[in-house]
Amino acid sequence: MTQITAQEEFWAGEFGDNYIERNQSQEVLAAKTAMFARIVQRCSNIRSVRELGANIGLNILALKTLLPDAAFQAIEINSLAFEKLATIPEIAASNMTLFEPVGWSSVDLAFTAGVLIHLNPDMLPVAYERLHEASNRYVLVAEYYNPSVVEISYRGHGGRLWKRDFAGEMMDRYPDLKLVDYGFIYHRDPVFPADDLTWFLMEKRA
Repeated sequence: MTQITAQEEFWAGEFGDNYIERNQSQEVLAAKTAMFARIVQRCSNIRSVRELGANIGLNILALKTLLPDAAFQAIEINSLAFEKLATIPEIAASNMTLFEPVGWSSVDLAFTAGVLIHLNPDMLPVAYERLHEASNRYVLVAEYYNPSVVEISYRGHGGRLWKRDFAGEMMDRYPDLKLVDYGFIYHRDPVFPADDLTWFLMEKRA
């Protein structure tokens, strides 16, 4: 596995290991399941899914409860997270950077959740390409939205988190992507609090 950027080295190393400990509770899994339940309702005939930047696989586990017959693929750069991810039954998983092509069949739904925000901005076109080519129908991005690019300090680190209009940039780059729906997850939600993510579901249409 070739690490390309400082951001990848950051997540592949000790900081990425520590992230696992902060984000593996049943409460986190419940909030993810609630979010994906809203998203899956806006899709049809999802038989295969790929996540880019899956960490230990909580998003996959949430989706498996909603799509029990679907096939799942996942890519994760952090080796410790990958060890846990790979234990999920019937999952195709690879310990690699999401910027590298992977020789898998395309899927009905390809997505990222809280991943694009941490990528080197110069590499986003490559990440967009990997998402677009992975999907034969739906593309989902669940990230921190802002209409313009804003860098934010991340746990005391600079150059590690940016908010922007990821979905808008993808639709500008790929005219076949059309917006299906979008929604917001609020950290003060009384039942399923989570990071303030905005999700955008897009569909490939001729």
